[in-house]
Amino acid sequence: MKKQIIILIVILASFSARAEAQKGPKWLSDAVFYQIYPSSYMDTDGNGIGDLPGITQKLDYIKSLGVNALWLNPIFESGWFDGGYDVIDYYKVDGRFGTNSDLVTLVGEAHKRGIKVCLDLVAGHTSSECAWFKASAEKDPNGRYSDYFIWLDVISDAEKQEIAARKQEPNPAASTRGRYVEANAPRGKYYEKNFFECQPALNYGFANPDPTHPWEQDVNAPGPQAVRREMRNIMAFWFDKGIDGFRVDMAPSLVKNDPDKKAVSLLWNEMREWKDKNYPECVLISEWSDPAVAIPAGFNIDFMIHFGIKGYPSLFFARNTPWGQGRDYDYCYFDRSGRGSISEFIDNYTKAYTATKDKGYIAIPTANHDYQRPHVAERNTLDQLKVAMTFFLTMPGVPFIYYGDEIAMKYQMDLPSKEGSNDRAGTRTPMQWKNDQTAGFSTCTPDNLYFPVDTENGRLTVETQEDDPNSMLNFVRRLTALRHSSKALGNDGDWQLLSDVSQPYPMVYQRTLGNEAYVIALNPSGNKVSASLHLSGAEPVLTAGKASVGKNRLSLNAFTAIILKTNNK
Repeated sequence: MKKQIIILIVILASFSARAEAQKGPKWLSDAVFYQIYPSSYMDTDGNGIGDLPGITQKLDYIKSLGVNALWLNPIFESGWFDGGYDVIDYYKVDGRFGTNSDLVTLVGEAHKRGIKVCLDLVAGHTSSECAWFKASAEKDPNGRYSDYFIWLDVISDAEKQEIAARKQEPNPAASTRGRYVEANAPRGKYYEKNFFECQPALNYGFANPDPTHPWEQDVNAPGPQAVRREMRNIMAFWFDKGIDGFRVDMAPSLVKNDPDKKAVSLLWNEMREWKDKNYPECVLISEWSDPAVAIPAGFNIDFMIHFGIKGYPSLFFARNTPWGQGRDYDYCYFDRSGRGSISEFIDNYTKAYTATKDKGYIAIPTANHDYQRPHVAERNTLDQLKVAMTFFLTMPGVPFIYYGDEIAMKYQMDLPSKEGSNDRAGTRTPMQWKNDQTAGFSTCTPDNLYFPVDTENGRLTVETQEDDPNSMLNFVRRLTALRHSSKALGNDGDWQLLSDVSQPYPMVYQRTLGNEAYVIALNPSGNKVSASLHLSGAEPVLTAGKASVGKNRLSLNAFTAIILKTNNK
């Protein structure tokens, strides 16, 4: 009997170890990320654009937030047509941010403070100014980079019409319409793009190559395999300099003619196996927004954001805001009207969470560089925004705080486009440190700022909020401290919805692990709401707004969030 028990313990321990290894390095279980758009964080040379020394200068502040990992948007040499996502040289920091040595210094200083640093990897395409692309455009089909890209001489009439239609648009280069770009290069008349015209798709091959299309190479052909080696070389180059991981832009876009994503999933599993063997403490984060596919494909973390599986927009994007236009709902959930729904989010999130909770992590970020912040339009008061932040920092998975959301920075409407920002300009504005003409971001004149600032007379600045115990900044610090203090509230704690989707206000869910349990209740509406719950012995540990806790009933005033500690027995 004892022998059987020992064997069972060994089997269970082995299973647990495999599950942990699949999820990734142990540091992920307590990770709270902070995303920085480097052009907009801190400028140390007075040119109105942020830089790497500026981020290094602010590491103590970053640590004070309770975050222990950074994700930096692209910092490699770029043509700056698409905010850094048109990469010229993957092995070189862009001069606007500093040097490779500045990055190594940043990483070293971050590590001293217990902060990991992850970079953005644009794996699916380069800039048309990249030396690889220029070399591939030459006539010789047997050069080193000849098959790094997809060249062809014949396209269909429908594809020609797409090119013609794109040329008629006000700014053809900024159009995403169509699949091909007319180049008339020695190597071929057309090349395949991945997004904008200046972003030629790297050739990872075709999942189902058409034998009548000689440019459609198999994924195992020499060209696609060389591109895979190049991506591994890029990651190894930066891993060897101390980088802790990569967020992969447009992760499912690599293999072409791959509708079920099986071929690209195999590619990322191959990358994950290589990474785990050589750099087991590093992580891979995907911009896929389909965790049930991305995490089994090999990623440690996948986002649930504004595209992919539905749910995030119906929570946060009001119809009168840029990312809410044309949606199939009348009101988002985090709206003062109290007329939103959680059913779409709960249904899709529950399926993704159940499918991946033992394999990796789902991240629901406060915002990012591609869509609007929580502070937008009629969601503009501190009490509303505290309810939203409570949600972001009490859900399972890995939290990502977008820079400035910790001080309730606003999404600025109708800013002029710069470097391909379009409507995203309003979410890429400079970090607001203090109440002066440039919000303490730069010594330049206001007209030379990367984007304008709006501190609301200093209210939305770090300096003002530091000494205010009721500020958003200090509320976020209390939330992250509470999360770090509890494994039940942390990244690996279990999650269960307690309220009924048919009565969406308040949203109530439970986080548990072992004997520890917390109940979180959220009322983002302007109405008083209540729910019937058995809460005997529950103790409030953090409240924003006013709530009444009875033995079997919980009532929340307008714009209120509460976290209760309970027993899990």
